[in-house]
Amino acid sequence: MASLTPLYQIQSIFHYKTNYPQFSTHQFRSNFFFQKKLSFSSFSRMPPMKQSTVIISATSAAAEKKRHPGESKGFVEEMRFVAMRLHTKDQAKEGEKEVTEPEERAVTKWEPSVDGYLRFLVDSKVVYDTLEKIVQDAAYPYYAEFKNTGLERSASLDKDLEWFKEQGYTIPEPSSPGLTYAQYLTDLSQNDPQAFICHFYNIYFAHSAGGRMIGKKIAGQLLNDQALEFYKWDGDLKQLLQNVRDKLNKVAEEWTREEKDHCLEETEKSFKFSGEILRLIPS
Repeated sequence: MASLTPLYQIQSIFHYKTNYPQFSTHQFRSNFFFQKKLSFSSFSRMPPMKQSTVIISATSAAAEKKRHPGESKGFVEEMRFVAMRLHTKDQAKEGEKEVTEPEERAVTKWEPSVDGYLRFLVDSKVVYDTLEKIVQDAAYPYYAEFKNTGLERSASLDKDLEWFKEQGYTIPEPSSPGLTYAQYLTDLSQNDPQAFICHFYNIYFAHSAGGRMIGKKIAGQLLNDQALEFYKWDGDLKQLLQNVRDKLNKVAEEWTREEKDHCLEETEKSFKFSGEILRLIPS
């Protein structure tokens, strides 16, 4: 099917003016047929009628078509809108999801344990290690756009796990939620770049928002307010995030609408995998 339907022209005559006198039908008949004061040659010299042309096209119809939510602000805003809808009301005012799992409740209602939190950190590190390796290897050229953004978390998690060891805690081995997600990301990055970018965005941006709330809750309740490196960034976080937004929007400009929609459709899977890792905290 062609991407644009043909143009249709509708011509409508609104009015025309002449310098000829007005006359009735009766006068016309008598003058023309009998008195012959008007001739066919007179009509041939009449000025052209003014016309107005209305053009209806698929492009104008498309312009009036309802945009995707956030589309006018760039593709990142589209991703943000879809992600917010998958939050619960406790998690975000734009949330629409019903609370069904402990990690979907507001962070203030969580009942975490140090052991559960350590499992969360270990599995999170597996995921961040994988993300950073994918970006460095850059199976698709535009992955390289996201090298050294300042949002990387793997090195910070190394420091935090070392700190826990110094406090006498045993660091657990990675478990199924983190390993499964890491393998999924690896496969996706090779075969489905638009879907991979969805996960990339949601992992890093969620940690910069809700993730920080989790860190503050854990620090206050379990770690004597010890601030972990996982929740610290070198430089201004807002600017780091904006730099990545700009890169994501630029990459998405090369995508078709179908590719963008496919990326958005992956959001629910991103939440599912991340949720399984979050579930380790209150376990």
